[in-house]
Amino acid sequence: MSAADWAAAFARIPVLAHWSANDRERLRELAARFLAEKAIEPVDGFIVEPAQRLVLALQAALPVLNLGLEWYRGWHAVVLYPEEFRSRFEEVDEAGVVHQLEDWRGGESWAAGPLILSLADVEAGGQGDGYNVVVHECAHKLDQLDGDANGCPPLHVGMDRTAWSVAFSGAFRDLGRRARRRLRTVLDPYAAESPGEFFAVASEAFFDDAANLAHGYPGVYQQLCAFYRQDPARFWPCR
Repeated sequence: MSAADWAAAFARIPVLAHWSANDRERLRELAARFLAEKAIEPVDGFIVEPAQRLVLALQAALPVLNLGLEWYRGWHAVVLYPEEFRSRFEEVDEAGVVHQLEDWRGGESWAAGPLILSLADVEAGGQGDGYNVVVHECAHKLDQLDGDANGCPPLHVGMDRTAWSVAFSGAFRDLGRRARRRLRTVLDPYAAESPGEFFAVASEAFFDDAANLAHGYPGVYQQLCAFYRQDPARFWPCR
């Protein structure tokens, strides 16, 4: 890809507009490696434009910019649908009965399989409104590295698991209370579904609406700064 191709891709992701030239170049290099290592597999043979591949790769590289692509080990492909797709899954109710359900999804992450994304949702990310399906599903991949997606990925040496738990569990409870009362929430109420979803949605906000996450849940923001080894709030104003 040419320098002009990459410049056009960056222009489609406004949250990167205030990044330094050095950080943008590091992100570009990592995104290029992501495309070299992960197969992009459109379903039914629909055409994915080169610029769309770059937009996807830049967003996928964001969470591991200061961690390295080895954090995306164990999976090798991104399956792309043009729009939201129907997904079948199981849900166990309070009586222990297993129900077979279907729902529309913008993305999925399988523990031992590919990343599955809607291209329309990919292109909607990075706009500064807290929504980023690529970061969301990549966060699930990071969370799954040490087993189930339980909201606590493998923490770095020097990070305090208790401090992580206190920050995230307190914010998770607060979000759940506010969602039940239909009050305004810092994060999408979907984050109240489970600790794993809370981590993924908080990661979206960390990269796509950082200043507001830092204002609303400062403890969560600081833990994510330590985990991702980034401080994106310095690039993006609070809405």
